[in-house]
Amino acid sequence: MKKTLLFLVVILLLIVPGTALAQSYYFSVERANVDAFWQEDGTLDLIYEFSFVNQPEGHAIEYVDVGLPNYNYYDSDITANVNGQPVYDISSSNYEGSGSGVAVGLGSYAIPPGGRGTVQVFVFGIEEVLYPDTQNDDYASAVFMPTYFGSEYVTGTTDMTVAFHLPPGINPEEPRWHASPSGFSSSPVTGKDSSGRITYTWRNTAADISKRYKFGASFPSNYVPASAIFTPTIWQRLGISPEAVTGILCFGGVALFIILVIAISASASRKRKLKYLPPKIRIEGHGIKRGLTAIEAAILLERPADKIFTMILFSLIQKNAARVISKDPLKLEFSDPLPPNLRKYETQFVKAYQNKSSKVRKTELQDLMIDLIKSVGKKMEGFSHKETVRYYEDIIKRAWQQVQDAETPEIKSEKYNEHMGWTMLDKDFEDKTQDVFRRGPVFLPVWWNRYDPTYTPPRTAKTAAPSLRTSRPSGSGVNLPQLPGGDFAASMVSGISTFSSNVVGNITDFTSRITQKTNPIPVSTSSSSGGGWSSGGGSSCACACACAGCACACAGGGR
Repeated sequence: MKKTLLFLVVILLLIVPGTALAQSYYFSVERANVDAFWQEDGTLDLIYEFSFVNQPEGHAIEYVDVGLPNYNYYDSDITANVNGQPVYDISSSNYEGSGSGVAVGLGSYAIPPGGRGTVQVFVFGIEEVLYPDTQNDDYASAVFMPTYFGSEYVTGTTDMTVAFHLPPGINPEEPRWHASPSGFSSSPVTGKDSSGRITYTWRNTAADISKRYKFGASFPSNYVPASAIFTPTIWQRLGISPEAVTGILCFGGVALFIILVIAISASASRKRKLKYLPPKIRIEGHGIKRGLTAIEAAILLERPADKIFTMILFSLIQKNAARVISKDPLKLEFSDPLPPNLRKYETQFVKAYQNKSSKVRKTELQDLMIDLIKSVGKKMEGFSHKETVRYYEDIIKRAWQQVQDAETPEIKSEKYNEHMGWTMLDKDFEDKTQDVFRRGPVFLPVWWNRYDPTYTPPRTAKTAAPSLRTSRPSGSGVNLPQLPGGDFAASMVSGISTFSSNVVGNITDFTSRITQKTNPIPVSTSSSSGGGWSSGGGSSCACACACAGCACACAGGGR
């Protein structure tokens, strides 16, 4: 019976390969326009426009990988649209091409099998893209290789146009173009754009979008800041040609290359494991989601898990629900009964820490994070991720500002205690705490004895320890002890560092399990990262320019 079922399954797969076996990316690019704007500050802006025709047997085009010259850009400086409709899922961490680049998620505008779509990508402010010209010391070299797609994923030819827009103010007789790539005319069409810039335009109506085409131009270096032009490499100073460097890298530096690849892969893998926020949270809606707690905002801002647990612990301490018995190793005592105003994630934290088994405790803390991520994702439905992130980043900034602007030590201490959940969200919390409380006394909050197990609160001002004094802060009805600012800051910083390391141990291993549940690596029937160094042929082991520019702004990869 089992053999009969297996035979039928095989027959079905052979009969209907279009539905069962296919589903790889397979498309053509009818037209590809690339505008490279070399700006007067030495940066590079790019505008890509791809006209995709998805093949009937191909997988839906859900992402487009766009290779970029280097890593000197910000995801926030990139925008995109599909058929004129903006999309917002733009992330370097999701990029699957070789080298540097971003993945543009098409979301609800994904191009279905047999469908068509035009994707535009705008990239602004890429730095470190100009080099000294090897033929004229007074010239800067601008060399660029547009992104390309893996040959196994594309079919047909592409009407490809690449236009260089040179920095403003250059006279027509000053710049020069480099040798044109194969298939393009020997010299570009020269002209001016709507802003009056000199333009060089190359076109090939039957280009191969899976090939690496390299374009270049040189212009007087005085049109950009000297700091934007990078010093020649040691190879250039020694008079070794780029071809020789390529040979050395390809044949003599294989071992070093492998080591670097392993190191980069390990680093990328580690970063990927820490990205626990599910992509669907980043799907843009409209408006700001207000009302998140500081800890929920920490999830949205994708703060490390150990930082989030430390924030939960401090929240429990402030609510008189927890006491630190020992900082290292971390031992906690919880009130019985617990206060009624605790949030779900706080009670989960208490439950996890009451378990004596460290393994079970770690599992329960991971479950806490997963539940918290799902809860925040649910609350973010329909709201703008970018606007909401900016909103809570502004709250953090304003919280610190209130502490810093306090006119007296009493008010400063009150504001710090009042806004502590938000100030802890700052990536520079430790440094700012030390800066703010470097001088003057700090009036200790009423929960200080539950945070610092070495501290014994004075019964009266007369019996207070020599290092402590009591005072009556503005608006309070009790005398509170105080510490020198430096001692207070040191205790806060060291305590938070100790808590973070004690709560979860190895942060990468701990977060990895969470990421597997909330943001798993996408599983696909085929890899769609094309281009790069994987396609072989020619001088493909390094990004080197044999033209007058000595260095390239190379780009690769793509789905």
